Amino acid sequence: MAVNAAPYGKTPAGRLAGRWVPWSVIGLWLVLTVIMGPLSGKLSSVTTDKAADTLPAGAESTKVAVLEDSLPGGNDNTFVFVYHRDSGITDADRATVERQYDALAKRYPAKVVTPDGEDDEGPRTRPSTDGKAMMFTLDVSTTYGAPEAIVGPLRDAAKDRPTGLELDVTGPAAVDGDMEAVFDGIDLQVLLTTIVVVTLLLIITYRSPVLWLIPLVAVGAAALTAMATVYLLVKGFGIVVNDQNSALLTILVFGVGTDYALLLIARYREALHHHENVRVAMIHALRGAAPAIVASAATVIAGLLCLLVADLNSTSGLGPIGAAGILCALVAMLTLFPALLVVLGRRIFWPAVPRFSTAVEEKPGLWVRLGAAISRRRWVATLGSLGVLGVLALGLMGNTGALREQDQFVSAPESVTGFTVLRQHFPELGGQPMTIFTRPAHQERVLDVVKGVPGVAVAVPGETSGGWADISVFPKDAPDTVAEYDTIKRVRTAVHAVSGAEAIVGGPSAEHLDTEETTSRDEKLVIPLVLLVVLIVLGLLLRAIVAPLVLMATVVVSFAAAFGGSVFVFDTILGFKGIDYSVPLLAFLFLVALGVDYNIFLASRAREEAVRLGTRKGMLKALSATGGVITSAGLVLAATFGVLVSLPLVMLIEVGFLVAFGVLLDALLVRSVLVPALTLLIGRRMWWPSRLSQPVEELPVGQRSRTDDEELALQR
Repeated sequence: MAVNAAPYGKTPAGRLAGRWVPWSVIGLWLVLTVIMGPLSGKLSSVTTDKAADTLPAGAESTKVAVLEDSLPGGNDNTFVFVYHRDSGITDADRATVERQYDALAKRYPAKVVTPDGEDDEGPRTRPSTDGKAMMFTLDVSTTYGAPEAIVGPLRDAAKDRPTGLELDVTGPAAVDGDMEAVFDGIDLQVLLTTIVVVTLLLIITYRSPVLWLIPLVAVGAAALTAMATVYLLVKGFGIVVNDQNSALLTILVFGVGTDYALLLIARYREALHHHENVRVAMIHALRGAAPAIVASAATVIAGLLCLLVADLNSTSGLGPIGAAGILCALVAMLTLFPALLVVLGRRIFWPAVPRFSTAVEEKPGLWVRLGAAISRRRWVATLGSLGVLGVLALGLMGNTGALREQDQFVSAPESVTGFTVLRQHFPELGGQPMTIFTRPAHQERVLDVVKGVPGVAVAVPGETSGGWADISVFPKDAPDTVAEYDTIKRVRTAVHAVSGAEAIVGGPSAEHLDTEETTSRDEKLVIPLVLLVVLIVLGLLLRAIVAPLVLMATVVVSFAAAFGGSVFVFDTILGFKGIDYSVPLLAFLFLVALGVDYNIFLASRAREEAVRLGTRKGMLKALSATGGVITSAGLVLAATFGVLVSLPLVMLIEVGFLVAFGVLLDALLVRSVLVPALTLLIGRRMWWPSRLSQPVEELPVGQRSRTDDEELALQR
């Protein structure tokens, strides 16, 4: 029955629905945007991809990176020039290599490290044993710029070569430069692509020429506020923001914010049929949707903050960054977004304007028919869903090995192909150089020890400064391979045994080794913590124990299926050579925290309806009421994460595809079929130990609803 707005205005909710409230909220957001707008543009100025800022906090390679940054010339950029000719290096080629080395060394005067260990007056280039290649290593001071700024001019400076003499500029700094080139402008690219994708999906969803713009405006304001907030967090607390986390912030805010908008609009549309006053209708919509939205946001925020216990700086930094983004999205979608809808009135839904009516005809649709089918075939729906998920999970038997840095690029740049050429012609220098810092008095002893370690090709003493001496070590094996990692471990064991040397081993491959090992430890700590936190949030929301356990189990099974299916795609279809070390933890976090959202939306509505209708009818009513909006929300969230698939970096493609696939799997199968089927099978016990779980005949007469009495009569 419709509600008259006049007496309603005397209640607290009615006063909140006063005419001045929406305009005040919009005004406050305008002021906030004016303040936060300039700060949001400064976020890019505090993003960092320095090794010391993103590596594990307590790792040995991190200590080396920090020490390099503090010593004169310690953080020079190392480039390797590999010249090669298939028919063999000619005298003219040798002269060209020597001339170009002299020119580059003069242009970029810095320490030069050669595998031969020659002094400054000796030869600085090295021929290959097969006579088909020459190489030299050039260390360029950071005073000349970052790797991405240097690698281009270096390649241009060496263009003047005899016909047929090929050159690849590779080495750790070249790889870093090519990697940075991938991230150059990525924030703007992700932002614009996300806006386009969300806009198209909203237009398709609402089929309205105007309504799609309102969620976009609110989410845009949330994104601006989130970026400004993260900037302030960086300045105030020193958290780490890298390009990857900055891109994920944009995706999270737009994806989650749009989800909240879809859920609220669905409730608001329902309320408009029962309330003539749009402000009163919005109050009722918020009453129905806000608890689920807040619980959803709390789940994601709590899950993200669990990352603070991670040792990997880039992972722990994502915790407060993502949490700030979700919080800004929550506040914007529960304040600014409703205010905009109320001010614009019913006409914003044109052409399908919801009319005020005492009787709203509910037409059986897809979700009603699906619910009826699940109710008739509960076991079939349950076992069929689990069967599909189980088959997908079999993909976990595919290639889940760690992805090497050289395999991160969709299209291999020169720095990556250069490593292949280097290993082909200089097999004794197949790996990336390690850096050892030791006390000067023990340098010779450490050097002798390292030379005797299996897997070490050459060890070269370096400069002494600041109370430390450095040694460059060239392993025999290819970069980021098990064999090279084993060599690094043996070198560490050997140098640590030199009493008083205080030797520490770092370098690019050592950093990757420490990062993988730290990520593995972080997973064992963060994943159980996330599960526990999400379980607690679900328990508080649903006031039950069984339901949260069931919902959590479905999310975990869904994650395994999504991961398995994605591994099959990565390995068999896309031909990726492994899984980036950061993908499993990030994907688990996003899919558990975000995937459980849809179960929260469904289960909270089911519990609400179960109070009136009983568990079976309540779940079917919840499925029919939320089916369309949750499916739309899943499509939007999947599409926003799918934006990452368009980027030329394997790690981002893997995260984007896995999360998008997992969200769709969760929204279309787990939430639509498996959870309703399990609820119908378990029945009232789903809500144990709350009152809803008790058999009808055990309830006091005063606590029975009409539905309870009807069910009891049927039982009798």
